[in-house]
Amino acid sequence: MSNLSDEECHALIDLAIEARRRAYAPYSNYFVGAALRTRSGRLYTGCNVENAAYPTCMCAERVAVYKAVSEGERDFEVIAVATSNGGSPCGGCRQVLAEFGLDTLVLIADTQGRLIQKTSVAELLPGAFTPEKLQGTLNK
Repeated sequence: MSNLSDEECHALIDLAIEARRRAYAPYSNYFVGAALRTRSGRLYTGCNVENAAYPTCMCAERVAVYKAVSEGERDFEVIAVATSNGGSPCGGCRQVLAEFGLDTLVLIADTQGRLIQKTSVAELLPGAFTPEKLQGTLNK
């Protein structure tokens, strides 16, 4: 796991809290913000976006990851996630993060900026299904 200073952690948490303010969550009223930093130092934020057709909703963490990937980034260092109660990323977000590295640091915070948990994708998703699991299975 990456060794981030307290200042770096709080700066990412602040970005996640700011991104949370842009969330569109009229159905659940559960607003989530995320801030992702790549190993190259670039930052990407995301917020959850709900829809009346619930399956088409998108989580903040995945928005940040997809923005990064769409810009050519695939090597992630840390993601901060901010919710009102310090909620953890859902299973789908954990799986998407695992696709790009189990060692990505995950900072889980509340909207007061308190760090609730500092962990890794590997710790959040033990036994993760990773791209390596597909080795040798293609074309069979």
